[in-house]
Amino acid sequence: MARQVGRLTGLKVEGKKLAPGMYPDGAGLYLRVTPEGTRNWVLRYMLDRRPRCMGLGPLSLYGLAEARTRALDARRKRHDGVDPIEARRTERTRQRLEAAKAVTLKQCAESYIASHRAGWRNEKHRYQWNQTLEQFVYPKIGSLPVQAVDATLVLKVVEPIWTTKPETASRVRQRIENILDSAKARGYRDGENPARWRGHLDKILPARSRVREVEHLAALPYTELPAFLANLRTREAIAGRALEFLILTTARTGEVIGARWSEIDLLDKTWAVPATRMKAHREHRVPLSARVLTILQDMQASRQGNDDNAYVFPGPKRGKPLSNMAFLMLLRRMELKNLTVHGFRATFKTWASERMSFQNEIAEAALAHIIGDKVEQAYRRGDLFEKRRRLMQQWATFCTSAPMQKSQTNVTPLRAS
Repeated sequence: MARQVGRLTGLKVEGKKLAPGMYPDGAGLYLRVTPEGTRNWVLRYMLDRRPRCMGLGPLSLYGLAEARTRALDARRKRHDGVDPIEARRTERTRQRLEAAKAVTLKQCAESYIASHRAGWRNEKHRYQWNQTLEQFVYPKIGSLPVQAVDATLVLKVVEPIWTTKPETASRVRQRIENILDSAKARGYRDGENPARWRGHLDKILPARSRVREVEHLAALPYTELPAFLANLRTREAIAGRALEFLILTTARTGEVIGARWSEIDLLDKTWAVPATRMKAHREHRVPLSARVLTILQDMQASRQGNDDNAYVFPGPKRGKPLSNMAFLMLLRRMELKNLTVHGFRATFKTWASERMSFQNEIAEAALAHIIGDKVEQAYRRGDLFEKRRRLMQQWATFCTSAPMQKSQTNVTPLRAS
């Protein structure tokens, strides 16, 4: 005999005088009334010869028709060999995982910055990361789930500034790409990276070189350098001595302001910059010219104590170095806002190329540039130190020479005669 289905009626289940117990509707569906008076739907079934009991929700949420629909869905799963209880548990787990993965782009960016901060030696680089994200990225897509970020949203950030600020736009795109790659590695998103340039955004946006010519950092002509240094030596601030030290050693800002006395060997006339402050992540030995030694002796005369760990060019706060903005502010006070500190390295390279007969790789080594490909680097074991010492002494001699008069640097046009 076929089992009777549809025994219950809406009037009966909504009745107020139902005693505690199980009221069958048929095909395993029951209305359960507890001694406390609560009413719940229950589905009983057999799976792999084991009795199972699945709750389908309270009567207050699901009426009789809805309960029958939910029971039918569960029976269909059971017919397909799927335990509806396990299927529901799996789905709930998936939803919880999806909710856990729904972190925002800003949260992923903050995690990326926190995990990479220790590897960024340049404080300016750390500042620029935060500043560009806060200015261009967070206001538009920072609050969105990182999984939802697609090419359209990336373009929403970079396209408005791609032609007006191409350098900034390119860096913002690269930073979004890094953040999304990190989010994928952490399991917060999947699929291709929508901020990828090659083979993706390069098909939509024009190349940065086509938008605007590359602007090189402003550099002082080497013919004007002696006059600039003569002016610089009239300033008694520590920043002035440190900037001259930077020019004479062709070092970078971070390398100079982080210099400690333990790195200086006055007898050997050498400065050993540790790998942690070098862009190439390798120790760099710098030969010290006579003028550089004079600067160091002046700084040593005002040095407090004999702590080898002390900074060579201390900042105004005790135990702290100069700010990485100290040189820029000094140039502004000298009314040379158009110059950049990094540009003095270009000044040196131009001088070495046009006025000296040293091989190019010697000047490149003085700038701490990596010379040659990996094969050449494997066979090049020296650092051209003695040759660099002669080059740097001639550079210091030129820098301390008498400033050229304007008549010496000007060229008289032929028409003038």
